[in-house]
Amino acid sequence: MPRTLFRNARFFTADDVAWTDAVVVEDESFLFVGAESDAPAVDEIVDLGGRTVLPGFTDAHTHLLMMGEALGQVGLTDAGSLEEIQERLAHARETAEGELRGRGWLFDAVPGGTPTAAMIDAVVSDVPVYLDANDYHSCWVNSAALVALGITPETPDPIGGRIERDADGEATGMLYETAAQQHAWAHRDAVTTDEQRDAAVARVVEAYLASGVTGAVDMAFDRLALDALGRAAEQGGMPLRIAAHWFIANTGDDEANLAQVAEAAELAGTDTNGVDVIGIKLVLDGTIDACTAAMRAPYADGRNAAPIWPIERLLPVVAAADAAGLQVALHAIGDEASTLALDAIEHAILVNGDRPRRHRIEHLEYAAPGTAARMARLGVTASMQPVHADPAIFANWAAQLGDERADRAFAWPEYEEAGALLAFSTDAPTAPHQALANMYVAATRASALDPEVPAVHPQFALPLERAIAHATRDAAASIGDGSWRGRIAVGQAADFAVLDTDPFAEGNGSLLTARVVRTVIAGRTVHEA
Repeated sequence: MPRTLFRNARFFTADDVAWTDAVVVEDESFLFVGAESDAPAVDEIVDLGGRTVLPGFTDAHTHLLMMGEALGQVGLTDAGSLEEIQERLAHARETAEGELRGRGWLFDAVPGGTPTAAMIDAVVSDVPVYLDANDYHSCWVNSAALVALGITPETPDPIGGRIERDADGEATGMLYETAAQQHAWAHRDAVTTDEQRDAAVARVVEAYLASGVTGAVDMAFDRLALDALGRAAEQGGMPLRIAAHWFIANTGDDEANLAQVAEAAELAGTDTNGVDVIGIKLVLDGTIDACTAAMRAPYADGRNAAPIWPIERLLPVVAAADAAGLQVALHAIGDEASTLALDAIEHAILVNGDRPRRHRIEHLEYAAPGTAARMARLGVTASMQPVHADPAIFANWAAQLGDERADRAFAWPEYEEAGALLAFSTDAPTAPHQALANMYVAATRASALDPEVPAVHPQFALPLERAIAHATRDAAASIGDGSWRGRIAVGQAADFAVLDTDPFAEGNGSLLTARVVRTVIAGRTVHEA
């Protein structure tokens, strides 16, 4: 690779010296970062036309195969009513072959927040319909899908999940948590072909490169995703830097749970076609929107939810993964779940002693006061998603809690102030994957989905420089890559994104219209608009 000077630009470095005007790339890394007049001799010069350049984004929590599949499904996030959802399904049915899939619907778009199969049957009854909720923790299905899945009044609820039923015990069309995974998603995996998965991977790669994303961390990895990403790598179609956390399901049996950890440990030490399996992922609770997140105090209607992983099942799994050198990522949205997560990590430290570790908690949408300080003390990363705080989807979240807890939602500054590592991501496809829209919500607490919606909790917004650093430098550091990528600095990987707008000069609102015109990974242009 020739030694290349990139000039005539404003480089935000996410490093000690925040800005520079030129870089030199050699052997896939930054050889020089500084004033153009001081640059060494080069073989080639690229003039960036006065553009603004950012370090490449790392989406530190995403679901690659699921995101690629979602990009080919009926989008429902912006459908504001049941009638609009039904209209989109009826329109999609006109061209659909076989079963119909949609994603992203919101509970407050459905009367009473209680979707039923009959609501879908009214417009599509002849083929199975599967609609993943915006949080991807629930699946809404029609009657034909219930038949296809073989769900009857005798079908038991799985550990950590629920099949919604009427007074007669008949399924009503809602599958919560592990019921969605073990029925709707397992069926999807069984009927999806390798060709369809390959198309999904191609979609997600294209989407991420166009967004300036140069690395991603898959947070529910399995054999199907491993094989699909492996095929893409073999064919030269995987320029993204991919790390992954192997999904561990609570079977209720310690031996079976620990066998899953052993499988992840074995994969972590092998060549997996460019995918770096670095840890495990456990889902400790659900979501606040569906009232399945584990809370210390009940929801507004008096309900609560138990953790998916009780402490006696959780402790041996976390300790075994920690002993094997795996990073443990724990989905914890409610304060009861985040406390449980930290208890398990602290137990692993006690059992295994002093050793290098960087475990993490995912989401932390509502955490009890003092959680951030405890995480900083234990060296636990706060992995959070600004787009989940978009005020256009916040009303239902706040209504489910119904008290002052809603005033501490998504409190990112608490983690900065406590000294915990804060890594930003999108959790696509539960939220839009676009990095710049994510930064808009982070820097404003206003809506990227609907600019008419006013900001909520603007006191928790972060200056744009810090928000971008959390999504680049700190996102890379969250998986142990901080020593070699995530910043524009000498010796770091030459991963960067060139924008057509300078949001630092034009204002945060420009993030909603800005485009990434060039994405570079390891010094090679992989996307150009």
